[in-house]
Amino acid sequence: MSFQNIYQGKKVLLTGHTGFKGSWMAIWLKELGAEVYGYALAPQSDMDNFVICNLKDHINHYEGDVRDGEKLKRYFQDVQPDFAFHLAAQPLVLLSYQDPLGTFDTNLMGTVNFWEAVRSTASVQAAVNVTTDKCYDNKEWVWGYRENDPMGGKDPYSASKGCSELITSSYLESFFKAEGTCNIASARAGNVIGGGDWALDRIIPDYFRAFKKEEKLEVRNPYATRPWQHVLEPLSGYLNLGAELFINGKGFSGGWNFGPEDVTNYSVKELIDEILILDSRGGYTIPEGTVKLHEAVLLKLDISKAANFLKWKPVLSFKETVDFTLKGYMDDLEGGSNILSLRTNQINQYTKAALGKAINWAL
Repeated sequence: MSFQNIYQGKKVLLTGHTGFKGSWMAIWLKELGAEVYGYALAPQSDMDNFVICNLKDHINHYEGDVRDGEKLKRYFQDVQPDFAFHLAAQPLVLLSYQDPLGTFDTNLMGTVNFWEAVRSTASVQAAVNVTTDKCYDNKEWVWGYRENDPMGGKDPYSASKGCSELITSSYLESFFKAEGTCNIASARAGNVIGGGDWALDRIIPDYFRAFKKEEKLEVRNPYATRPWQHVLEPLSGYLNLGAELFINGKGFSGGWNFGPEDVTNYSVKELIDEILILDSRGGYTIPEGTVKLHEAVLLKLDISKAANFLKWKPVLSFKETVDFTLKGYMDDLEGGSNILSLRTNQINQYTKAALGKAINWAL
Protein backbone atom coordinates (compact mmCIF):
# COMPACT_ATOMS: atom_id res chain seq x y z
CA MET A 1 0.00 0.00 0.00
CA SER A 2 1.16 3.57 -0.70
CA PHE A 3 2.72 5.76 2.01
CA GLN A 4 3.44 2.74 4.20
CA ASN A 5 -0.34 2.32 4.59
CA ILE A 6 -0.19 4.96 7.32
CA TYR A 7 -3.42 6.76 6.32
CA GLN A 8 -5.60 3.64 6.46
CA GLY A 9 -8.23 4.17 9.16
CA LYS A 10 -6.78 7.52 10.29
CA LYS A 11 -8.72 10.77 10.69
CA VAL A 12 -7.29 13.41 8.35
CA LEU A 13 -8.48 17.02 8.52
CA LEU A 14 -7.99 19.24 5.48
CA THR A 15 -8.59 22.96 5.37
CA GLY A 16 -9.44 24.17 1.87
CA HIS A 17 -10.88 20.82 0.76
CA THR A 18 -13.30 22.55 -1.64
CA GLY A 19 -10.38 24.05 -3.57
CA PHE A 20 -8.47 22.51 -6.44
CA LYS A 21 -5.60 20.82 -4.61
CA GLY A 22 -7.66 20.19 -1.51
CA SER A 23 -10.37 18.32 -3.41
CA TRP A 24 -7.85 16.11 -5.22
CA MET A 25 -6.15 15.40 -1.89
CA ALA A 26 -9.48 14.45 -0.32
CA ILE A 27 -10.11 11.98 -3.17
CA TRP A 28 -6.66 10.43 -2.77
CA LEU A 29 -6.95 10.15 1.00
CA LYS A 30 -10.33 8.49 0.63
CA GLU A 31 -8.70 5.95 -1.72
CA LEU A 32 -6.01 5.36 0.91
CA GLY A 33 -8.67 4.41 3.44
CA ALA A 34 -8.57 7.58 5.52
CA GLU A 35 -11.57 9.14 7.23
CA VAL A 36 -11.49 12.58 5.60
CA TYR A 37 -12.77 15.74 7.29
CA GLY A 38 -12.84 19.03 5.44
CA TYR A 39 -13.16 22.63 6.65
CA ALA A 40 -13.50 25.25 3.91
CA LEU A 41 -15.58 27.92 2.26
CA ALA A 42 -18.35 26.81 -0.09
CA PRO A 43 -17.21 25.97 -3.65
CA GLN A 44 -17.04 28.97 -5.96
CA SER A 45 -18.76 27.47 -8.99
CA ASP A 46 -20.59 24.40 -10.27
CA MET A 47 -17.48 23.47 -12.28
CA ASP A 48 -15.22 23.18 -9.22
CA ASN A 49 -13.64 19.77 -8.75
CA PHE A 50 -15.34 19.36 -5.36
CA VAL A 51 -18.75 19.86 -6.97
CA ILE A 52 -18.40 17.81 -10.15
CA CYS A 53 -16.98 14.90 -8.11
CA ASN A 54 -19.89 15.20 -5.65
CA LEU A 55 -17.39 14.98 -2.80
CA LYS A 56 -19.81 16.23 -0.16
CA ASP A 57 -21.44 12.78 -0.29
CA HIS A 58 -18.13 10.95 0.13
CA ILE A 59 -16.26 12.81 2.89
CA ASN A 60 -17.14 14.77 6.04
CA HIS A 61 -17.77 18.26 4.66
CA TYR A 62 -17.99 21.31 6.94
CA GLU A 63 -18.22 24.91 5.74
CA GLY A 64 -16.17 27.48 7.62
CA ASP A 65 -13.72 30.35 7.14
CA VAL A 66 -10.15 29.88 8.37
CA ARG A 67 -10.25 33.51 9.53
CA ASP A 68 -12.73 32.37 12.20
CA GLY A 69 -10.19 30.92 14.61
CA GLU A 70 -12.63 29.81 17.31
CA LYS A 71 -14.84 27.96 14.82
CA LEU A 72 -11.83 26.22 13.30
CA LYS A 73 -10.52 25.25 16.75
CA ARG A 74 -13.93 23.81 17.74
CA TYR A 75 -13.98 21.74 14.56
CA PHE A 76 -10.54 20.32 15.30
CA GLN A 77 -11.60 19.44 18.83
CA ASP A 78 -14.83 17.82 17.62
CA VAL A 79 -13.02 15.72 14.99
CA GLN A 80 -9.86 14.85 17.00
CA PRO A 81 -7.82 14.19 13.82
CA ASP A 82 -4.56 12.25 13.58
CA PHE A 83 -3.29 14.39 10.66
CA ALA A 84 -3.97 17.97 9.57
CA PHE A 85 -3.09 19.61 6.26
CA HIS A 86 -3.63 23.35 5.72
CA LEU A 87 -4.51 24.11 2.11
CA ALA A 88 -7.04 26.93 2.60
CA ALA A 89 -5.80 30.19 1.06
CA GLN A 90 -6.46 33.08 -1.24
CA PRO A 91 -4.32 31.57 -4.05
CA LEU A 92 -4.33 34.12 -6.89
CA VAL A 93 -1.70 36.78 -7.64
CA LEU A 94 -4.00 39.12 -9.59
CA LEU A 95 -6.78 38.92 -7.00
CA SER A 96 -4.24 39.86 -4.34
CA TYR A 97 -3.75 43.21 -6.08
CA GLN A 98 -7.52 43.77 -6.05
CA ASP A 99 -7.99 42.63 -2.45
CA PRO A 100 -4.71 42.83 -0.53
CA LEU A 101 -6.46 43.09 2.86
CA GLY A 102 -8.48 39.92 2.27
CA THR A 103 -5.39 38.14 0.95
CA PHE A 104 -3.25 38.99 3.98
CA ASP A 105 -6.09 38.27 6.39
CA THR A 106 -6.73 34.83 4.91
CA ASN A 107 -3.15 33.77 4.29
CA LEU A 108 -1.61 35.13 7.51
CA MET A 109 -4.33 34.84 10.13
CA GLY A 110 -5.62 31.66 8.51
CA THR A 111 -2.17 30.14 9.11
CA VAL A 112 -2.09 31.39 12.72
CA ASN A 113 -5.57 29.98 13.34
CA PHE A 114 -4.58 26.63 11.83
CA TRP A 115 -1.55 26.29 14.12
CA GLU A 116 -3.56 27.40 17.13
CA ALA A 117 -6.13 24.70 16.33
CA VAL A 118 -3.36 22.11 15.99
CA ARG A 119 -1.77 23.30 19.23
CA SER A 120 -5.05 22.95 21.13
CA THR A 121 -5.84 19.44 19.83
CA ALA A 122 -3.70 16.73 21.39
CA SER A 123 -4.77 14.04 18.91
CA VAL A 124 -2.90 15.67 15.98
CA GLN A 125 0.43 13.90 15.50
CA ALA A 126 1.47 15.34 12.12
CA ALA A 127 0.51 18.63 10.46
CA VAL A 128 1.62 20.33 7.24
CA ASN A 129 1.11 23.91 6.05
CA VAL A 130 0.96 24.03 2.23
CA THR A 131 2.29 27.24 0.68
CA THR A 132 3.92 27.92 -2.71
CA ASP A 133 7.18 28.47 -4.54
CA LYS A 134 6.25 32.17 -4.57
CA CYS A 135 7.05 32.39 -0.85
CA TYR A 136 10.72 32.94 -1.74
CA ASP A 137 12.31 36.34 -2.34
CA ASN A 138 12.48 35.83 -6.09
CA LYS A 139 15.65 37.21 -7.71
CA GLU A 140 14.73 35.58 -11.05
CA TRP A 141 18.05 33.78 -11.12
CA VAL A 142 18.61 30.57 -13.08
CA TRP A 143 19.17 28.15 -10.18
CA GLY A 144 16.48 26.76 -7.91
CA TYR A 145 15.54 28.11 -4.50
CA ARG A 146 16.49 26.00 -1.51
CA GLU A 147 14.48 25.68 1.67
CA ASN A 148 16.85 27.94 3.62
CA ASP A 149 16.69 30.84 1.11
CA PRO A 150 15.03 34.07 2.31
CA MET A 151 11.27 34.51 2.18
CA GLY A 152 9.89 37.48 0.26
CA GLY A 153 7.40 38.51 -2.40
CA LYS A 154 6.75 41.67 -4.40
CA ASP A 155 3.00 41.16 -4.95
CA PRO A 156 0.59 40.80 -1.99
CA TYR A 157 -0.06 37.09 -2.63
CA SER A 158 3.63 36.15 -2.69
CA ALA A 159 4.36 38.30 0.36
CA SER A 160 1.47 36.70 2.23
CA LYS A 161 2.85 33.24 1.53
CA GLY A 162 6.33 34.27 2.66
CA CYS A 163 4.69 35.47 5.87
CA SER A 164 2.81 32.17 6.20
CA GLU A 165 6.15 30.38 6.12
CA LEU A 166 7.60 32.69 8.77
CA ILE A 167 4.55 32.07 10.96
CA THR A 168 5.03 28.32 10.58
CA SER A 169 8.71 28.59 11.47
CA SER A 170 7.83 30.65 14.54
CA TYR A 171 5.27 28.08 15.73
CA LEU A 172 7.77 25.28 15.13
CA GLU A 173 10.44 26.99 17.21
CA SER A 174 8.06 28.23 19.92
CA PHE A 175 5.59 25.39 20.42
CA PHE A 176 6.46 22.23 18.50
CA LYS A 177 10.14 21.56 19.25
CA ALA A 178 9.67 19.44 22.35
CA GLU A 179 9.16 15.69 22.14
CA GLY A 180 5.53 14.77 22.61
CA THR A 181 4.27 17.77 20.65
CA CYS A 182 2.85 17.57 17.14
CA ASN A 183 5.40 17.08 14.33
CA ILE A 184 4.94 19.95 11.85
CA ALA A 185 6.29 21.05 8.48
CA SER A 186 5.61 23.29 5.51
CA ALA A 187 5.43 22.26 1.86
CA ARG A 188 6.22 24.50 -1.12
CA ALA A 189 5.21 23.63 -4.67
CA GLY A 190 5.17 25.33 -8.04
CA ASN A 191 2.40 25.94 -10.56
CA VAL A 192 0.03 23.01 -10.27
CA ILE A 193 -2.21 21.99 -13.16
CA GLY A 194 -4.81 19.29 -13.77
CA GLY A 195 -8.48 18.62 -14.37
CA GLY A 196 -10.95 20.30 -12.07
CA ASP A 197 -9.22 23.68 -11.77
CA TRP A 198 -11.50 26.41 -13.12
CA ALA A 199 -10.15 29.35 -11.08
CA LEU A 200 -9.95 32.76 -12.75
CA ASP A 201 -6.67 34.24 -13.99
CA ARG A 202 -4.81 30.95 -14.27
CA ILE A 203 -3.38 30.05 -17.62
CA ILE A 204 -4.68 26.48 -17.97
CA PRO A 205 -8.24 27.13 -16.71
CA ASP A 206 -8.35 30.22 -18.94
CA TYR A 207 -7.16 28.14 -21.89
CA PHE A 208 -9.85 25.50 -21.41
CA ARG A 209 -12.56 28.12 -20.87
CA ALA A 210 -11.60 29.54 -24.26
CA PHE A 211 -11.42 25.99 -25.67
CA LYS A 212 -14.97 25.30 -24.44
CA LYS A 213 -16.21 28.47 -26.19
CA GLU A 214 -14.24 27.60 -29.35
CA GLU A 215 -12.22 30.79 -28.90
CA LYS A 216 -8.49 31.55 -28.82
CA LEU A 217 -6.93 32.60 -25.53
CA GLU A 218 -5.02 35.87 -25.20
CA VAL A 219 -1.78 34.99 -23.39
CA ARG A 220 -0.56 37.91 -21.25
CA ASN A 221 2.93 36.64 -20.40
CA PRO A 222 3.97 33.91 -22.86
CA TYR A 223 7.65 33.65 -21.91
CA ALA A 224 7.27 33.42 -18.14
CA THR A 225 8.62 30.07 -17.00
CA ARG A 226 7.08 28.03 -14.23
CA PRO A 227 7.80 24.69 -12.54
CA TRP A 228 4.65 23.13 -14.00
CA GLN A 229 3.43 20.02 -12.20
CA HIS A 230 0.38 17.84 -12.42
CA VAL A 231 -1.56 18.22 -9.20
CA LEU A 232 -0.76 14.66 -8.10
CA GLU A 233 2.98 15.38 -7.98
CA PRO A 234 3.01 17.79 -5.01
CA LEU A 235 0.16 15.89 -3.35
CA SER A 236 2.35 12.79 -3.32
CA GLY A 237 4.99 14.94 -1.64
CA TYR A 238 2.58 16.25 1.00
CA LEU A 239 1.33 12.74 1.77
CA ASN A 240 4.90 11.41 1.81
CA LEU A 241 5.93 14.19 4.21
CA GLY A 242 2.91 13.63 6.45
CA ALA A 243 3.68 9.93 6.69
CA GLU A 244 7.32 10.55 7.65
CA LEU A 245 6.33 13.12 10.27
CA PHE A 246 3.86 10.63 11.75
CA ILE A 247 6.27 7.68 11.78
CA ASN A 248 9.70 9.25 12.27
CA GLY A 249 8.98 12.56 13.97
CA LYS A 250 10.90 15.77 14.44
CA GLY A 251 13.66 15.03 11.94
CA PHE A 252 11.19 15.81 9.14
CA SER A 253 10.06 19.18 10.53
CA GLY A 254 10.65 22.41 8.63
CA GLY A 255 10.25 23.47 5.00
CA TRP A 256 10.22 21.18 1.95
CA ASN A 257 10.18 21.90 -1.79
CA PHE A 258 8.20 19.71 -4.19
CA GLY A 259 8.77 20.57 -7.83
CA PRO A 260 9.75 19.12 -11.20
CA GLU A 261 13.30 18.16 -12.14
CA ASP A 262 15.67 21.07 -12.68
CA VAL A 263 15.60 20.75 -16.47
CA THR A 264 11.80 20.83 -16.75
CA ASN A 265 10.91 24.51 -16.31
CA TYR A 266 8.88 25.48 -19.37
CA SER A 267 7.34 28.74 -20.52
CA VAL A 268 3.62 29.43 -20.72
CA LYS A 269 3.91 29.33 -24.54
CA GLU A 270 5.67 25.96 -24.49
CA LEU A 271 2.99 24.57 -22.20
CA ILE A 272 0.14 25.58 -24.49
CA ASP A 273 2.04 24.47 -27.59
CA GLU A 274 2.39 21.01 -26.01
CA ILE A 275 -1.38 20.88 -25.40
CA LEU A 276 -1.95 21.79 -29.05
CA ILE A 277 0.24 18.89 -30.17
CA LEU A 278 -2.15 16.54 -28.36
CA ASP A 279 -5.36 18.37 -29.31
CA SER A 280 -5.21 20.98 -32.05
CA ARG A 281 -8.75 22.29 -31.55
CA GLY A 282 -7.66 25.15 -29.24
CA GLY A 283 -5.41 28.12 -29.86
CA TYR A 284 -3.98 31.36 -28.50
CA THR A 285 -2.85 34.85 -29.44
CA ILE A 286 -0.22 37.11 -27.88
CA PRO A 287 -1.46 40.72 -27.62
CA GLU A 288 0.96 43.57 -28.28
CA GLY A 289 1.89 46.24 -25.75
CA THR A 290 -0.10 45.00 -22.76
CA VAL A 291 0.81 46.76 -19.50
CA LYS A 292 1.15 44.13 -16.79
CA LEU A 293 1.24 44.10 -13.03
CA HIS A 294 4.40 42.47 -11.71
CA GLU A 295 4.48 38.73 -12.09
CA ALA A 296 7.69 36.75 -11.67
CA VAL A 297 9.28 35.77 -14.97
CA LEU A 298 11.46 32.92 -13.70
CA LEU A 299 10.72 30.58 -10.81
CA LYS A 300 12.53 27.35 -10.03
CA LEU A 301 12.74 25.09 -6.96
CA ASP A 302 15.62 22.95 -5.79
CA ILE A 303 14.13 19.60 -4.70
CA SER A 304 17.38 18.03 -3.47
CA LYS A 305 16.20 17.90 0.14
CA ALA A 306 13.04 15.96 -0.70
CA ALA A 307 14.93 13.69 -3.09
CA ASN A 308 17.62 12.83 -0.53
CA PHE A 309 15.70 12.64 2.74
CA LEU A 310 12.17 11.67 1.67
CA LYS A 311 13.36 9.70 -1.37
CA TRP A 312 10.65 11.62 -3.23
CA LYS A 313 10.88 12.63 -6.88
CA PRO A 314 8.49 13.57 -9.67
CA VAL A 315 6.79 10.75 -11.55
CA LEU A 316 5.68 12.42 -14.78
CA SER A 317 7.69 13.92 -17.63
CA PHE A 318 6.58 17.27 -19.03
CA LYS A 319 4.75 15.53 -21.88
CA GLU A 320 3.03 13.16 -19.44
CA THR A 321 2.08 16.12 -17.23
CA VAL A 322 0.39 17.81 -20.18
CA ASP A 323 -1.28 14.54 -21.21
CA PHE A 324 -2.66 13.95 -17.69
CA THR A 325 -3.88 17.55 -17.59
CA LEU A 326 -5.59 17.43 -20.97
CA LYS A 327 -7.26 14.13 -20.06
CA GLY A 328 -8.54 15.65 -16.81
CA TYR A 329 -10.11 18.62 -18.59
CA MET A 330 -11.64 16.41 -21.26
CA ASP A 331 -13.14 14.37 -18.41
CA ASP A 332 -14.59 17.62 -17.05
CA LEU A 333 -16.05 18.62 -20.40
CA GLU A 334 -17.12 15.21 -21.72
CA GLY A 335 -16.95 12.76 -18.81
CA GLY A 336 -20.60 12.55 -17.83
CA SER A 337 -21.84 12.02 -14.29
CA ASN A 338 -19.08 9.99 -12.62
CA ILE A 339 -16.09 12.33 -12.61
CA LEU A 340 -15.02 10.99 -9.21
CA SER A 341 -14.35 7.58 -10.75
CA LEU A 342 -12.28 9.19 -13.53
CA ARG A 343 -10.23 11.11 -10.95
CA THR A 344 -9.64 7.89 -9.02
CA ASN A 345 -8.50 6.22 -12.23
CA GLN A 346 -5.90 8.96 -12.75
CA ILE A 347 -4.65 8.55 -9.17
CA ASN A 348 -4.31 4.80 -9.71
CA GLN A 349 -2.54 5.35 -13.04
CA TYR A 350 -0.16 7.83 -11.41
CA THR A 351 0.53 5.47 -8.49
CA LYS A 352 1.22 2.61 -10.90
CA ALA A 353 3.71 4.81 -12.78
CA ALA A 354 5.44 5.71 -9.48
CA LEU A 355 5.61 2.03 -8.55
CA GLY A 356 7.13 1.25 -11.95
CA LYS A 357 9.88 3.78 -11.21
CA ALA A 358 10.39 2.32 -7.70
CA ILE A 359 9.62 5.66 -6.04
CA ASN A 360 9.72 5.19 -2.30
CA TRP A 361 6.18 6.22 -1.30
CA ALA A 362 4.57 3.83 -3.81
CA LEU A 363 6.41 0.69 -2.69
